[in-house]
Amino acid sequence: MIGASRRDVFSNSSIIIGMDLKTQLNDSVKDAMKSGDEVRKRTVRMVLAAIKQVEVDKQTTLDDAAVMAILQKEIKNRREAIEEAKKAKRADLVSENESEIKVLEAFLPKAMPAEELRAMAEAAITETGAAAPADMGKVMKVLMPRVAGRAPNDQISAVVKELLAK
Repeated sequence: MIGASRRDVFSNSSIIIGMDLKTQLNDSVKDAMKSGDEVRKRTVRMVLAAIKQVEVDKQTTLDDAAVMAILQKEIKNRREAIEEAKKAKRADLVSENESEIKVLEAFLPKAMPAEELRAMAEAAITETGAAAPADMGKVMKVLMPRVAGRAPNDQISAVVKELLAK
């Protein structure tokens, strides 16, 4: 890519294979500032601030898995805000939060289909020898690293709970 500017190489894509998530987020803020995309700029800046806060609190640099967890937490917060906005009949806040969720979801891996999650949960249950809901912790300990940000934690928990209840 000799002679190509950085902008040409990265284009307007926020997701670049092989780059860590924090770098992708920083590049996305720069692209949003250049293109005038206020929603993306504001949303990604909030996520970067949350990441920085955790890094300062823990006095460490976060890896991609931890950054994904923060992204999922931010999405969950916005979904809860949508529910509250619907109760308050604030369509403007609902649409604002929905657009922020779309921006954040672009940085997460493709969502895992429910059937695949169920199959992975069944395999983890078999592997751990879990038989009752009391064994849920053992199953989650094995399953969470395998799923790694491709499904919300509450969905994973619900599937495991359902399978162990049988």
